[in-house]
Amino acid sequence: MAAAGFLVTLAIFLVSSSSFSYAFDDDPLQDFCVAVPDASAGVFVNGKICKNPKQVTTDDFLATGFNTPASTNNSLGFGVKVADVNLIPGLNTLGLTVLRVDFEPDGVVPPHMHPRATEVIVVLEGTIYAGFVTSNPTDNTKNKLFAKILKPGDVFVFPIGLVHFQRNVGETKGMGIVGFNSQNPGVITTGNAVFGTDPRIAPEVLTKSFQVDKKVIEYLQSKF
Repeated sequence: MAAAGFLVTLAIFLVSSSSFSYAFDDDPLQDFCVAVPDASAGVFVNGKICKNPKQVTTDDFLATGFNTPASTNNSLGFGVKVADVNLIPGLNTLGLTVLRVDFEPDGVVPPHMHPRATEVIVVLEGTIYAGFVTSNPTDNTKNKLFAKILKPGDVFVFPIGLVHFQRNVGETKGMGIVGFNSQNPGVITTGNAVFGTDPRIAPEVLTKSFQVDKKVIEYLQSKF
C-alpha cells in the first residue's frame, strides 16, 4: 500500500509539474515578433533554420582564435571576441554564448544591460572593478550598487536585465571569459540608448529627466 501511495503521489506531482511548465510563454530570442493574420507570411522566433542532421559536421560545434586578444583600439579601451550561434551554428537552441573581453589599463565596458540573459565573468588577467545596480526600489530608496575588485581566478555574476559595468583598474592589460545563458542575450548600452538614438530623443525630455541644462544634453548627444 505504501508503494502504491507513493506512485499515486508521484503521478500527481508529474502532472502538476507538467501543467506548471507550460503555463507561460518561452523566453523570446529577439526584441519583438509582430503578429500577422496571414498564415503564409514568413515568421521566425530565433531567426535560424535547423540544418539537415546528415549534413552536420564537427566544425559546426567549433570556434577558434580565443587565444589571441581582441582589438582594444577604441576610445573605451576594451574589445570582445564573441562565440555565439552566428560563429558556432551548433549553439542554436542551446541557450549559450561565450565571449572573450580584453582591457587596456583604464579600459572600461560602459554601463549596459542584457535583456535576455544572466552574465558571468571569469577574470584571467588584470584587476577588474565590476558591479551591477538593482532595479528601482519600491520604498523610494536609492538603487543599490553591488561591486567588487576582481583578481585573476575570481568569478562574478550579473543578474539578467540589470545595468552593470567592468573597468580595468590595474596597471597592466586585463582579460576575462564571459558566459551568457542565451544564444542571443542582446545588449543595451545605457549611453547609446539615451543619447545616441536615431532619431534623437527631444532634448527637452532629457533636460527635464536629468535636471540639467539643455546645452549639457546637446553636448552628450553630440558624443554619441
